[in-house]
Amino acid sequence: MSLKCAIQLGIPDTIHNHGQPITLPELVSKLNIHPEKTSCVHRLMRLLVHSGFFAKTTVHENQEKEKEEEAYTLTPSSRLILKDNATSLSPFVLAMLDPALVSPWQFLGDWFHGSELTPFEKAHGKGIWDYCNQNPEYNNIFNEGMASDSRLMNLVVKDYKPIFEGLGSLVDVGGGTGTVARIISEAFPHMKCTVFDLPHVVANLPDSKNLKFVGGDMFQYIPPADAILFKWILHDWSDEECVNILKNCKEAITSKGKEGKVIIIDVVINQEEDEHDVITTKLHFDALMMAYVTGKERNKKEWEKLFLEAGFSYYKIVSSFGMKSVIEIYP
Repeated sequence: MSLKCAIQLGIPDTIHNHGQPITLPELVSKLNIHPEKTSCVHRLMRLLVHSGFFAKTTVHENQEKEKEEEAYTLTPSSRLILKDNATSLSPFVLAMLDPALVSPWQFLGDWFHGSELTPFEKAHGKGIWDYCNQNPEYNNIFNEGMASDSRLMNLVVKDYKPIFEGLGSLVDVGGGTGTVARIISEAFPHMKCTVFDLPHVVANLPDSKNLKFVGGDMFQYIPPADAILFKWILHDWSDEECVNILKNCKEAITSKGKEGKVIIIDVVINQEEDEHDVITTKLHFDALMMAYVTGKERNKKEWEKLFLEAGFSYYKIVSSFGMKSVIEIYP
């Protein structure tokens, strides 16, 4: 919540635009905060410095260098949330810490004794996807948050060209407003890319030369293509729901008489080999899945079980980057 506050106030951007380390009085002045709250800004920054989002240095107040004063600078973490940064994660932070997603945690204990599918439903009386559909304002916040995470794909697509080379067509299922598909379509202009998502998500989104938007329900049907892509989608759904989706995928990649593949970008829990910070983040996201949706983060055996039950014969974990892994599965 302190990080969310820093983003709302514009602290990272203010430090960045200052062009040099900024002192507490300068920061308070530029943020237009009442001087009486200076000590509170100091306390907020003290916590965020300790957490690694900002760093402290020493500056001299005047040219005679008579008095030294603390000043704040950015760190790699706070550079990730600069609003003008093309890969800014600030929308993701704001989406995940919106009251809509914070309140379900207050109902976690009651949910264990209740009959609702998720704590989110316990808190709001409906599931998260119905909530997004009925609340356009939060739907926009949520979609922008997911898009900000997807923009990081710019940094990795070039490293995974062999995954996409040779494909004539690709369907990005649950692709939202098309951030990932747009990145892929620009990197591989010969490929026909389709974003397949709920009708209200893709409504009024313009098609381009090799990118089009199609509304539908992945539980009913998935458009045929050489490859089906899921980025951070299957962890939202239960095992039974995932098997249903994957069966539709198998039909989609074999319907043209040749066998394509399914590409999954998602978490693979590996408590034996992951670094402590990485597994901590993965387990936190598993708790998020429990609070919001019917899904979970899965280990290798749990993924394999889904693939086999859906009728696939072979899979491989191509690579891992940060918290996510790339999995290819074949009929």
